[in-house]
Amino acid sequence: MSDQPAHAPYDALLLLSFGGPEGPEDVVPFLENVTRGRGIPRERLREVGQHYFLFGGVSPINDQNRELLAALREDLAAHGVDLPVYWGNRNWAPYLTDTLREMTAAGHRRVLTLTTSAYASYSGCRQYRENLADALATLTAEGLTPPRVDKLRHYFNHPGFVRPMVDATIAALGRLPDDVRAGARLAFTTHSIPTSAADASGPAEGHGDGGAYVAEHLDVARTVAAAVREETGTDRPWDLVYQSRSGAPHIPWLEPDICDHLETVHGEGAPAVVMVPIGFVSDHMEVTYDLDTEATAKAAELGLPVTRAATVGADPRFVAAVRDLVLERAASERGERPERCALGALGPSHDLCPVGCCPARAPRPAAAGADSPYAQGASTS
Repeated sequence: MSDQPAHAPYDALLLLSFGGPEGPEDVVPFLENVTRGRGIPRERLREVGQHYFLFGGVSPINDQNRELLAALREDLAAHGVDLPVYWGNRNWAPYLTDTLREMTAAGHRRVLTLTTSAYASYSGCRQYRENLADALATLTAEGLTPPRVDKLRHYFNHPGFVRPMVDATIAALGRLPDDVRAGARLAFTTHSIPTSAADASGPAEGHGDGGAYVAEHLDVARTVAAAVREETGTDRPWDLVYQSRSGAPHIPWLEPDICDHLETVHGEGAPAVVMVPIGFVSDHMEVTYDLDTEATAKAAELGLPVTRAATVGADPRFVAAVRDLVLERAASERGERPERCALGALGPSHDLCPVGCCPARAPRPAAAGADSPYAQGASTS
């Protein structure tokens, strides 16, 4: 029997997220990071930043990531997995490059990455991989030997991600008034993206018709709706809708928008709606503003009762799912054939993003994929 730890060959886990401002003075610099290279004037960024200023200039995502980080560390330690967990962001402190520099200085040679995005898309996967490649290139240019970095598979259909959403949906239904609960519709929401990006999401053989992005969300929506039906005894109509659109109005994005959808179903006689943000890991700004503020205001204007299901956040089942995914990937790297948990019809996602998966807007190196210059990475010795 091997005396290797269950997490071998990995020696660290990296929680990689988007980042967000922590005070009013951070809002415009943060948005400059997010939009770098697009030439957007500061005055326009201040307008865009009003969502953050409404909440004191603080994005909830950072505290939510701190909570998840602490939960991951506690869970791994409690189950004898001696794997240090680090945190880095794309657009705000702690910055990814700084975190990888710290991990390199600590001697880590094989790093596994968890991103706070569960689905396939350019912005939800490939762009994180490009950020990893940029950070690794920076460290190499500094004369350092960075670790090899891999990425956990998409976890949108892992039971530890799906089951908390089922329970949150049932809880949200329970918060509706008694006289409208039985006829309430479910509106599964996710971030809208350009239709061209959706069509090109996931492996090349599935491109078109919304690609993997739409297919994965539809599969999760069906799975959650079926579980809610089984547990409540009520078969509810449901829809996949979108939110948080940005960008030029002449470019097609995925529709319908949640506010437009609320108007439509209200006009059709729906007595109530439960908004279920299946596209989001935590209650960050797109959830607290676009759903809790904007969509809820639209519903009040219509006289339509709505509630919103909680996101997964640091639910212990999700935290345990991350541990499961870490050990699964480690076993695969050792040449074993671990059980790969998944609900729904699509099955478990790939470990290594194939060539042509969620292609870049312009050719850029990306780590943790079959087309990566860092695919072999550092020595594992």
